[in-house]
Amino acid sequence: MVKKFPAQQFLNREIGLLEFNRRVLAQAEDVRIPLLERLKYLCIVSSNLDEFFEIRVAGLKEQIGLAGVAVGADGMDAQQVLKLVCKQAHQIVERQYQILNDDILPALDKQNVRFLRRISWNDTQRAWVRNFFFNEVMPVLTPIGLDPAHPFPRVLNKSLNFAVELQGKDAFGRNSTRAIVQAPRVLPRAIPLPPEISGCEHGFVFLSSILHAHVGELFGGMEVLSCHQFRVTRNSNLFVDDEEVKNLRTKLQGELPQRHFGNAVRLEITDNCSVQTAEFLLHQFELTADDLYRVSGPVNLVRLMGIPDLVARDDLKFPPFVPGVPGVLQKKGADMFKVIRKNDVLLHHPFQSFKPVIDFIQQAAIDPGVVAIKQTVYRTGVDSALMEALIAAARMGKEVTVVVELLARFDEEANINWASRLEEVGAHVVYGVVGHKTHAKMLMVVRREDGKLRRYVHLGTGNYHPRTARLYTDFGLFTCNEEICADVNEVFVQLTGLGKAGKLHHLWQSPFSFHSQVLNAIRNETKLASDGKPAHIIAKMNSLLEPETITALYEASQAGVKIELIVRGVCALRPGVKGLSENISVRSVIGRFLEHTRIFYFRNNLANDVYLSSADWMDRNFFRRIEVCFPVLDKKLKKRVIDEGLKAYLHDNHQAWIMDSAGHYHLNSARRSTPKCAQLLLLQDLSNLPKAAGVSPAEPG
Repeated sequence: MVKKFPAQQFLNREIGLLEFNRRVLAQAEDVRIPLLERLKYLCIVSSNLDEFFEIRVAGLKEQIGLAGVAVGADGMDAQQVLKLVCKQAHQIVERQYQILNDDILPALDKQNVRFLRRISWNDTQRAWVRNFFFNEVMPVLTPIGLDPAHPFPRVLNKSLNFAVELQGKDAFGRNSTRAIVQAPRVLPRAIPLPPEISGCEHGFVFLSSILHAHVGELFGGMEVLSCHQFRVTRNSNLFVDDEEVKNLRTKLQGELPQRHFGNAVRLEITDNCSVQTAEFLLHQFELTADDLYRVSGPVNLVRLMGIPDLVARDDLKFPPFVPGVPGVLQKKGADMFKVIRKNDVLLHHPFQSFKPVIDFIQQAAIDPGVVAIKQTVYRTGVDSALMEALIAAARMGKEVTVVVELLARFDEEANINWASRLEEVGAHVVYGVVGHKTHAKMLMVVRREDGKLRRYVHLGTGNYHPRTARLYTDFGLFTCNEEICADVNEVFVQLTGLGKAGKLHHLWQSPFSFHSQVLNAIRNETKLASDGKPAHIIAKMNSLLEPETITALYEASQAGVKIELIVRGVCALRPGVKGLSENISVRSVIGRFLEHTRIFYFRNNLANDVYLSSADWMDRNFFRRIEVCFPVLDKKLKKRVIDEGLKAYLHDNHQAWIMDSAGHYHLNSARRSTPKCAQLLLLQDLSNLPKAAGVSPAEPG
């Protein structure tokens, strides 16, 4: 029987997500990080909060609306969680704009990167802005006066809008007092000015400032009393009834447009907006005062993410680097199949290049010996050399099978488009298993060699997405191990066909064996410790939430197992509680790259078992997704994973945050020790980082 621990031994998921964003926000505060990168961190926090409200807060509001009293493992119901979330989210947003206005913008100004405010425009700038408004902005605007014939418009999710208060009569003699102006998404939110106009090397003016200055041009003969930005965030969860849906792609194509018009969950307005206008907008969106966020600046900081690309100042950005390539693949035109036959190949992104993965598919596409290619696709992007290679392979007569996950959040449209293109060239496209997202990262090539068929596979912890492979830390493994290849083939058969799941040799698979195998491995360490033997678990992941797994870790700690957890985001486990978890430590590493690897190490009486996966230890990954967890069998590669993926992060004393038993994090200080920054060390060891870069691009100090 599983021992049940009290609710107070579990931390809340939503609060954990906000704690994670506090750690990201700390990067924006750190004066030792390049200035334009600090601006990016501010934008990342905004992007994270957008999704947090669209999904997590929307979910809480749905639970409250259903009048249910569902209680999580932490013992709190949705109403209690929402109250805490509102309080902390307001604090984070307030601090975010303080950093922007009091720190980052003044510091950029000193570097001749300026955002020109309306009150500071000179005559030349004012004339340039006026010309820009009439030529580039006004032609695409549609002001909407509010009256019985023109009700409040359907405002798109996260779009920039302006609430305008008016006085006077319009052309038809109507006394309209309010209007809404929607800013088209095609317009940039920060417009660069020519240096001779701005008076500095890089000058920008906010679109909101341009509209504020000229909104009167949209309402001829009337007086504009006030004009205020606002932005509404909506519920973006897609609802697909697993029992009723007959064609998932068709159903999704019908649902996607509605995502922009889900129920409102948050309203952002400028801090100088009148109480009357704020109350009017809250009423229109059926929101309460707790849902209102007053901000001192642009209501959508996400749209400033592109500013660093417009500023040619390398000294204000992270030093560039060229991802390394393993020695066995450095020879130009290296035969991927020949290399993999000789030894397994491990890639550690972004420190090592993602190009070998693209080369692998491109070589398979034109190789006359290759007869079939199978791949899972979760997120791959709008432009993808990998997908183009699969299309080329299908055109050349290869048997191409692609398992496309249509419910990859916010990538549904791109995946639908790729599915259509693949089908057009004769590829087999399937959508996995309804009710279970296909999240496993698998690629298999079948090649005829010496009259026999041989399988080659690539398994990864991250998506087949070249752009994110430059931003996320992930491992990818090439192998032609017959038993692992047979396991991968079995999973593909499950996804494309029908029948019961077969037994796998090495892979742990969700929703069948992954959870039980993790529990077995933890309990094995518990038994070893109980028998007086050394026992050790190290696990690195994005999130740790599943209660039974946490309970097993508590029991292992009580038995004396040393447990070191590296959890980037949310961790519901409380470390360091006497009598419960004093043998457990939790750290989170936040740096230049998004930590994305999932690595599970079990000492297992010096067998030193190492597994990689795309799955976190969460309910959804264990029970509602198709996931695989695969072992690293080669001893040299196993050591690499331990050294690069675990030990480097356990020794980090620059970007690591240590979690206390209350769920709060404290930056691990390097003042009294030799500075060690995991990401910098890996850049230096695995990539071609310019020697002149010297100090870490992401380390504070």
